[in-house]
Amino acid sequence: MGDVKVWIPHTQRFLYPDVMVIAGQPEYYANRKDAITNPLVIVEVLSNSTQEYDRGNKFRYYRRLPSFNEYILISQYEFLVEQYTKTSEYEWRISYKERSGTMLELISFPFQIALADIYNKVDFEEE
Repeated sequence: MGDVKVWIPHTQRFLYPDVMVIAGQPEYYANRKDAITNPLVIVEVLSNSTQEYDRGNKFRYYRRLPSFNEYILISQYEFLVEQYTKTSEYEWRISYKERSGTMLELISFPFQIALADIYNKVDFEEE
């Protein structure tokens, strides 16, 4: 995944998601095998240095892609997963998962996982 990026035509930039899922066959930018144009779901793991950008401009850039339908943000500091799902061309719904027993269920395709499994073997540091 580290070598694959998303091409955003509107802004003429490449972005590097932590994880992405595509539906069907990959569509590549300019026949490059390292630049996808059709992500369906994108997952970002938030850090103190990236969370503002991931929630703000990066999400805004991703939303320009017609295929993009779901955005998952995972905090690395607490049990917190933010799930953004596209409800129409210009509208998104957000839901928060904040307990280890909570299930994250994707809308874009059949998949679910417990937060306890996402955070398996993660020890949160005391502040």
